[in-house]
Amino acid sequence: MKHFIDASRLTKDEITFLLEQTEQFRSALHGREVQKLPTLRGRTVVTLFYENSTRTRVSFERAAKTLSADTVNMSASSSSVQKGESLRDTGLTLRALGAEAIVMRHPLSGAPNLLAEWLSPNGDGPSIINAGDGAHQHPTQALLDAVTMCRHLGNLEGRKVLIVGDCKHSRVVRSNVQMLTTLGAEVVLIAPPTLIPVGAEAWPSRISHNFDAEITDADVVMMLRIQRERMHGGYFPSLREYTSMFGLTKGRYAKMPANALVMHPGPMNRGVEIDYAVADADNSVVLEQVHNGILSRMAVLYATLIGSAD
Repeated sequence: MKHFIDASRLTKDEITFLLEQTEQFRSALHGREVQKLPTLRGRTVVTLFYENSTRTRVSFERAAKTLSADTVNMSASSSSVQKGESLRDTGLTLRALGAEAIVMRHPLSGAPNLLAEWLSPNGDGPSIINAGDGAHQHPTQALLDAVTMCRHLGNLEGRKVLIVGDCKHSRVVRSNVQMLTTLGAEVVLIAPPTLIPVGAEAWPSRISHNFDAEITDADVVMMLRIQRERMHGGYFPSLREYTSMFGLTKGRYAKMPANALVMHPGPMNRGVEIDYAVADADNSVVLEQVHNGILSRMAVLYATLIGSAD
C-alpha cells in the first residue's frame, strides 16, 4: 500500500488488515509506561495542512511520534505558499528534504492524488496520505469510525448505519459510505434534499429524508455538522427547523435501540445537529473515535511505509 488517498480504492482485505493492525498497536501499547514503539525509527513524516485542523493534525502527529518517526509539521500559512509557491513545488521541496510520507489536508478535491502523481510517478517517491481534500475524501476518518464500530459491534455485516446531516459538503460521508459498505454494512444517508450530494443515488447506500422512521432499528447514528463555511445560499429555512427535523434531539435519542452507538466526526455544533446531553450520553463514543484516530493512523503510517495487506 504505497499511498492512502481514497477509500474507494481499498479492498475488504486491505481494510481488514488495517483494522487488525490498529488492534495490534493497541495491544502493544497497553500497559506501557512510555507510549513509544520503535516501528518507524529513522523514517521522516511531514504533515502538510492547507486547512485548519485539531483532531486530524494532532492525532497524525501523535501517531508518527508514537511510532518513533521524525515528524515535521508544516502549515501553509507559515510557509513559502504565502509567497506564491505552488503545491507541486512545495511537494518537490519536501521530497528533496527527505520526506518519506506526506500527510496532506487541502481545500481542493483531488489535490493528494495530484501530489502522488507528481512526487511518486514510478512508486519511488514519498507516500501520500490524504487527511481530507475538499468535499471529496477523508479516508482515515472512515477507518477510525470503522475501528470504533467494530470494537462495539463486532462484524459490520448487515449492521445499519445512519449518517445524518450535511452530506452534500462532507468528505467524511463519502469515505464512510465506501468503506462501511465494503465491510458489509447498510448505510443510510439522511438529510434534507438540498443537502444530498449530486449523484448520491448511484452510491452503494440508501437515501432517506425521514430520520424518525430510520432511527428505531439503527445500530449506529453518526451525526454531521452543517458546514456553513462551504455553503453559498440557503439550504434550509432556519437552524431551528433543521434541528427539529434532522437533529439528534432527546426525543429521537429515546427511540434508538439501547445498544446503538452515537457518533460524530467533530467538531460538534451542540444544540444544532446534536443535543447537549445526547453528545455526552453513555453510548456516545465521540471521544473514543478521537482516541482510535491515533491508533488507526499509526496503522496507516505502518501500511504505507513498511507493511502490506498482501
